[in-house]
Amino acid sequence: MRTLVLTVSASLDALTDIFGGKVNIHVLMALAAFASVFMGNPLEGGLLLAMFNLAHIAEEYFTSRSMVDVKELKENYPDFALVLDIANDNLPNTSDLAYQRVPVHDVEVGSYLFVGAGESVPVDCEVFQGNATITVEHLTGEVKPLETEVGDRIPGGARNLDGRMIVKATKTWKESTLSRIVQLTEEAQLNKPKLQRWLDEFGERYSKVVVVLSVAIAVIGPFLFKWPFISTSACRGSVYRALGLMVAASPCALAVAPLAYATAISSCARKGILLKGGHALDALASCHTIAFDKTGTLTTGGLVFKAIEPIYGHFVGNNRSNFASCCIPNCEKEALAVAAAMEKGTTHPIGRAVVDHSVGKDLPSVSVERFEYFPGRGLVATLNSIESGTGGVKLLKASLGSVDFITSFCKSEDESKKIKDAVNASSYGSEFVHAALSVNEKVTLIHLEDRPRSGVPDVIAELRDQAKLRVMMLTGDHKSSAWRVANAVGIQEVYCSLKPEDKLSHVKDASRDMGGGLIMVGEGINDAPALAAATVGIVLARRASATAIAVADVLLLRDNISCVPFCIAKARQTTSLVLATVKQSVALALSCIFLASLPSVLGFLPLWLTVLLHEGGTLLVCLNSIRALNDPTWSWRQDLLHLINEFKSRLLFLSRRNTSSIQAAATQ
Repeated sequence: MRTLVLTVSASLDALTDIFGGKVNIHVLMALAAFASVFMGNPLEGGLLLAMFNLAHIAEEYFTSRSMVDVKELKENYPDFALVLDIANDNLPNTSDLAYQRVPVHDVEVGSYLFVGAGESVPVDCEVFQGNATITVEHLTGEVKPLETEVGDRIPGGARNLDGRMIVKATKTWKESTLSRIVQLTEEAQLNKPKLQRWLDEFGERYSKVVVVLSVAIAVIGPFLFKWPFISTSACRGSVYRALGLMVAASPCALAVAPLAYATAISSCARKGILLKGGHALDALASCHTIAFDKTGTLTTGGLVFKAIEPIYGHFVGNNRSNFASCCIPNCEKEALAVAAAMEKGTTHPIGRAVVDHSVGKDLPSVSVERFEYFPGRGLVATLNSIESGTGGVKLLKASLGSVDFITSFCKSEDESKKIKDAVNASSYGSEFVHAALSVNEKVTLIHLEDRPRSGVPDVIAELRDQAKLRVMMLTGDHKSSAWRVANAVGIQEVYCSLKPEDKLSHVKDASRDMGGGLIMVGEGINDAPALAAATVGIVLARRASATAIAVADVLLLRDNISCVPFCIAKARQTTSLVLATVKQSVALALSCIFLASLPSVLGFLPLWLTVLLHEGGTLLVCLNSIRALNDPTWSWRQDLLHLINEFKSRLLFLSRRNTSSIQAAATQ
């Protein structure tokens, strides 16, 4: 009866594969078991299937350990969101909230949601009212709970540990963080690297060859070697021998060799690193150069507004003290009003800083009539300014961007030179980030300050000294600002004042010069061409543009680059581990052919022992692949030091425990 149950289970698996046009280990094992039963050996057939099923249960256990539990991630999503009815952004009475339960898939951008203690945030949102302590450990691996206040952005799937808050949805369910994690993880697990695809194709063809050889032995054996067709007490039959070959030579070990890819993808995902497939690991391991964008990647991206400085065309005659009479109500206010109107709704750090600084200021009314954007360079617009007092409308033609972008509209080389000389003579020096604004041929400099992210110098040092990578900075900012940040973080190779097409050219040139791949790390829309052209594109997902996310190969869910060294080390560990397991699998396959296949054909090995040898080798490959769950190191010396330190700490612990035991015994 037990044999029948096992046979039925195996039959279903085999029939599913056969109808799908596949010949694999399930088919081979089912054929072997049926043949054993048919030849009058039901006990051996049942033992064969039992051993095969137990081995595959163990393999599935190792595989499940290597895969991100997508089901657990999905369970963090609430089925419904509590949507409030808030008119004109008026704060509701929190003691008597009226809300309706709406399916999370139907939540619209701009909806106001209530999130209580112990609940999960349905979609990406911004805190509108209240405060709370949240955790995003299951999303980014960041253990420390975060305190949220009004205006803070929260990713979908974050858990509210305590407090009550009203949030405003900034993305739909499909575009939110947790949904993207689930989607990208599932796609990554299905997106097989080149080696795995080759092994799958080879395994299927190899299985067919094994079936053909087994049938040939079963049919031709009685004629060439005088074996009986069906086993007798004196001699094993040709069918039995053919089944031994079918089991021993099946390519199970080769099939599970790329398990390390799935393990590495899971290990990275648990630390907030999303890979768009195992091919990204191969590509990362092949790279010798890494290039960083500056603003928002190496720096906080949260530019702080410092000053507005009129530098050209503002004064009446030669009197610099007459700035106030040049513009209405004065030069600084008009420039700020125009810049804020042009940058309204932008996601660029400079634009955000200008708009934030303009909030609450008494500025002239300016509206944009026509608008044109030049990626990575600047903006050009025609605006209407309502003059105070007269109520008349003044037409303004403005351009905002880099100094080179502004001077490209000059009517003469002399005018362009005068503007650049005025920039160089700025009273604020060249240490700040600055943007130039030209309004009706009057030029103003906007000065901003950008600070390097904490921990970036350590990341750069590790990439340069441990990973042995060539590290460079590619930025559109001017020379002095770029070198200020580069010196602060330890980068010695800097390319500045780059347009998007210049970054693209540098990425291609660097890859060609070094003879290996290049990693590009960025987050803005102006980085998209370079990210797409790089061997591997890495983006900071929280602040990255949709275009940058679309072309990137790796997404960092934490809002910093601290995980980049781990990602590269994991890629190197995985590729070396996969190569090792493939070699191990080939060695096991050849060993199995000589130690199991030939003896089985010659009639020396029973089927159950053949299965034991075959599945034992497969489990060894699984155990080797699962090592990719361990944290990677840069060299075997670090592994050795880690083992020595761990051994020392255990010895110290044992000696202290023995000492305390002796002292306790002495006091009694």
